[in-house]
Amino acid sequence: MEIENCKLKISDPVTSIPLVGPSYTSKLKRLDIATVEDLLHHYPFRYDDFSQIRKINELIAGEMATVTATVLEVKNVHTRGGKRLIQTTVADETSELQVVWFNPYVIKNVKEENLINLSGSLAGWNNKPALISPAYEIVTAAPRQAKQSGNRSRQPLHTGRLVPIYPETRGVSSKWLRSRIAAALKILKILAPNNSSGVYTPELSDKFDFLPPSIKGSQNLIDLNKALRMIHFPNDRDEINKARRRLGFDELFLMQIKALKRRAEWQEKPLAHKFRMKNEDLPAGKAGLRIKEFINSLPFELTNAQKRAVDEILKDLAKNVPMNRLLEGDVGSGKTVVAAVALYATHLNGFQSALMVPTEVLAEQHYKEITKMLGPFGVKVGLRTGSKKGNSKKKETNAYSLVPSALVGTHALLFNSVKFKNLGLIVIDEQHRFGVKQRAKLLEKSVKTPHLLTMTATPIPRSLALTAYGDLDLSVLDEMPPDRKEVATWVVPNRKRKAAYNWVREQIKEGNRAFVICPLIEESEAETMQAVKAATVEFERLSKEVFPDLKLALLHGRIKSKEKNKILKDFKNGKYDILVSTQVVEVGIDIPTATIIIIEGAERFGLASLHQLRGRVGRSTRQSYCLLFTSSPGRRSYKRLKAMEETNDGFKLAKIDLKIRGPGEIYGVKQHGIEEFKIASLSDIRLIETTRNEATKILEKDPSLETYPNLKEKLERISEELVEPN
Repeated sequence: MEIENCKLKISDPVTSIPLVGPSYTSKLKRLDIATVEDLLHHYPFRYDDFSQIRKINELIAGEMATVTATVLEVKNVHTRGGKRLIQTTVADETSELQVVWFNPYVIKNVKEENLINLSGSLAGWNNKPALISPAYEIVTAAPRQAKQSGNRSRQPLHTGRLVPIYPETRGVSSKWLRSRIAAALKILKILAPNNSSGVYTPELSDKFDFLPPSIKGSQNLIDLNKALRMIHFPNDRDEINKARRRLGFDELFLMQIKALKRRAEWQEKPLAHKFRMKNEDLPAGKAGLRIKEFINSLPFELTNAQKRAVDEILKDLAKNVPMNRLLEGDVGSGKTVVAAVALYATHLNGFQSALMVPTEVLAEQHYKEITKMLGPFGVKVGLRTGSKKGNSKKKETNAYSLVPSALVGTHALLFNSVKFKNLGLIVIDEQHRFGVKQRAKLLEKSVKTPHLLTMTATPIPRSLALTAYGDLDLSVLDEMPPDRKEVATWVVPNRKRKAAYNWVREQIKEGNRAFVICPLIEESEAETMQAVKAATVEFERLSKEVFPDLKLALLHGRIKSKEKNKILKDFKNGKYDILVSTQVVEVGIDIPTATIIIIEGAERFGLASLHQLRGRVGRSTRQSYCLLFTSSPGRRSYKRLKAMEETNDGFKLAKIDLKIRGPGEIYGVKQHGIEEFKIASLSDIRLIETTRNEATKILEKDPSLETYPNLKEKLERISEELVEPN
């Protein structure tokens, strides 16, 4: 398919680009590339600088440069060890040079008489100067090849310039991505076939650009087509910076627009059930004590942060619009108690509530805690999980057929068999672990709009939370209960491993228990993962070689729920001394007698995960410990681990994480439930504020975006999966 004869829209499937066949579809899906637009927004993460053009006699050992030369000879060579390599001689007007490749497939492309670009650094081979495995690109084919293929001189993509390097996957190399991105840009007339500086006309800007001209002007941003050309095929570093600024602005601006629109849509919804929150308005009778009496009855005093959050939630429940609030608090800050107050307020108003959590273990834990707190006050609490489907008539009556005042559960709450009579409040714990459609399906359980409270145990700095969750009101539990002891945390190098094991044994003899956390379930065959201690292998090693005198158990995500719960119960009751596990214990495991957690390959975990895992201990008045076992962390990883030693404050760690990761890198996206950014940085507070201000101005001027058709169309395209404004 000739590029000149192609027609292409950015919404077309990626297979519309020449030479992208069906076999590439599944490979590109692993990179989240399905459309032409996805491909154009698959950005490089670095650039190889092959822009220094040299003659052969000007090459300097160790310096990265590009030479253009004619291929004189291509030979297949077999080494004494039986390996095959390609040895080539090239020449320009100044000298000859050896080139060696260890990839035998090169011989299919590199032929005698080719005019070729070679990018690499000069080294030695058989006591002679040579280029070893350089990047190469055919500039002009050999006469007989050109005659057969009609090949002409090409604009270099892979050599002689700043060459983009992309996130790759098996079967999709950066070289292949460069060629297909270039093809798409040429068809769309963003990149001229023989001019690396690209093409620009107002028509092209209007066609692709969704950012209003007023914003581009006031913020000094380049047009989108220029940004796409510059990010993929820049002429210099200045162009990269300009492109990154424009594309980063786009990511944050679109997020702000979506968040503000969702907030407005949610507030326009009719209130399902207006709660009466004043004491004299609450219905009397068997409901039991009132909210104030319930709080006073707790065996501990609420922290100031908890009191503030309770007050904010109760005020929301009394308003004439549905609550849509995020309760953010560190591990152990007491979110469950705050949620219990909201559940009790719902019950006092004669309505039902649902608390949905991501795991069965967490569901059972919440069920026991909520029942213990609210049971004495006349609140009937039910449990619904995948393994508890209510086979007996007794169970049907208690929890499923007739939904009680408060129902705690996992995804099982979404089943059709769960029917609410008058659902007034939904609480979603670890909300980022549920998809948009799952949250929407739970909301559909109510004929009218219920109040919504979502919770997360992953601390993020307030300014970032207000951005990432800009459609939600925010309550922050930024202080810990006074009786909580800080977990002592140590980074343990390999040389101290044996001493650490001996210390753990002594602690266990005194009645303590320990977690050992491994990143994988089984050994990976991938070279980069060989050093990781897989849980199954580590369990065997610890049982036989390190702690043969102690009782160990193994826990991971592939163990069935019933067996998993039994293992945890036995561990809690003292049947086992050590629990070897994967990250399945990251959320919801509450075992007060567990005072030690060892995290293997700690450098492979993000700060958020490490902090969550550390929260599995320190859940009693006993002193607890976190040992970060590490083999050979890089400088950044070591800095991150040392931060764990220095503070137990999740909010401080979140700020440190941002600082270490720096601008342009993703801030724990999958763990935090924040949208994934490819270029924008959540550490760029100034740009966050700027984009929010610009988004606010646009929506105040035109809430429906009718006067901004390109922006409206862009939002519709990227929001297809958005089901509900929450």
